[in-house]
Amino acid sequence: MTTSAAVSYRLPQQRNLVTPIPGPKSHELQGRRTMAVAGGVGSTVPVYAADADGGVIVDIDGNSFIDFGSGIAVTSVGASNAAVAEAVAEQARHFTHTCFMVTPYEGYVAVAERLNHLTPGDHQKRTVLFNSGAEAVENAIKVARLATGRDAVVAFDHAYHGRTNLTMALTAKTMPYKYGFGPFAPEVYRVPGSYPFHDGLDGPEAAARAISMMDKQIGADQLAAIIIEPVMGEGGFIVPAPGFLPALADWAASNGIVFIADEVQSGFARTGAWFASEHENVVPDLVTMAKGIAGGMPLSAVTGRADLLDAVHAGGLGGTYGGNPVACAAALATLDVMAELDLPRRAREIEEIAVGRLRAMASVTDEIGDVRGRGAMLAIELVQPGTNKPNPELTKALVAACLAQGVVLLSCGTYGNVIRLLPPLVIGDELLGDGLDVLENCLRDLTGSTGAARVH
Repeated sequence: MTTSAAVSYRLPQQRNLVTPIPGPKSHELQGRRTMAVAGGVGSTVPVYAADADGGVIVDIDGNSFIDFGSGIAVTSVGASNAAVAEAVAEQARHFTHTCFMVTPYEGYVAVAERLNHLTPGDHQKRTVLFNSGAEAVENAIKVARLATGRDAVVAFDHAYHGRTNLTMALTAKTMPYKYGFGPFAPEVYRVPGSYPFHDGLDGPEAAARAISMMDKQIGADQLAAIIIEPVMGEGGFIVPAPGFLPALADWAASNGIVFIADEVQSGFARTGAWFASEHENVVPDLVTMAKGIAGGMPLSAVTGRADLLDAVHAGGLGGTYGGNPVACAAALATLDVMAELDLPRRAREIEEIAVGRLRAMASVTDEIGDVRGRGAMLAIELVQPGTNKPNPELTKALVAACLAQGVVLLSCGTYGNVIRLLPPLVIGDELLGDGLDVLENCLRDLTGSTGAARVH
């Protein structure tokens, strides 16, 4: 799918601004929000969506934005894919809920079958469904602890695994995710991962450092699980050096430690494979999934070794809304669309187009320290010129400048200095190119043609 002709869109796939950003209707709704919505809920952009399709979001003032965020890697097939919308409507016409733990239904079983087939490895698998990525992570840890009879869990520097109590303990960054919310769940330990731009280590070296710390400071026989994002998300779209993940997985297997791949953000064709673990032929014991799984409907899953998931007693896993029938219908339709359009291939095409452009920008801009990512999960790390020191001020200014020109961008990173590109996988080449043009022009305006930064 090298052009938008491969996909039928409902809305024009173009950037079009008709008011200042934000517009008057968004200003008005922001006032209502301030009086109604808890202040602790933040939003990246100050405009309110009225419609979305393919690679665009239209706000309530009629402005059309290029979507380089996909609702944080959720709307990979578009925010109003026709097949997904029809599946949701058809299921809702029959029933919206019975609770699978009370009166089960085929949709849950069908999603489990699909995930057992799609996730890495040809071993016997089982699946359990939940609502959010954090729920999936919590339950994967529960399974690992029960199955191994051990308590300790290791997460990594720059990790993000959620906002619930246990997942906050697993998450590295304090602000805004953890600040003031402790105490956190015990028996969670953190070790360095692989961050090639900053640590200069190859994969085996970084793995040896992490393994030594786990072995000496915790003890392999005390560890229930290692959990890691194969491509780190909120921490900065960090791709570990080759060999890092396989070495960790091998060490875990040799010591009876459950290896959990958190594919909540990196899964479902996003990185150019169905799952990011596949890039290095890593077969996790358990995989946690959410975001892109159901075209925007709330659904998450844990899939993995049958002996681990079947070790849990009946009633030990579940939840009132877990595997909701409408969300399951959306997931089945979403997975069909991903397969029919070969969206893993499309993610690789997006990578080929975007990485070339980003590297060209980096070649003339001292403030881009690193270009990285896989598929349509890409990033640039912004730094002070001539160093690898973070430049969060430029990052914030760049996000704002691109929004003013009609492109929705997300930042991330432990130091707030990474711009991430997460376009819908159904975005057309022309719209993708226009968004990259805006990014390039805004970066040039902020840094100056010589690369000497004016924003610090």
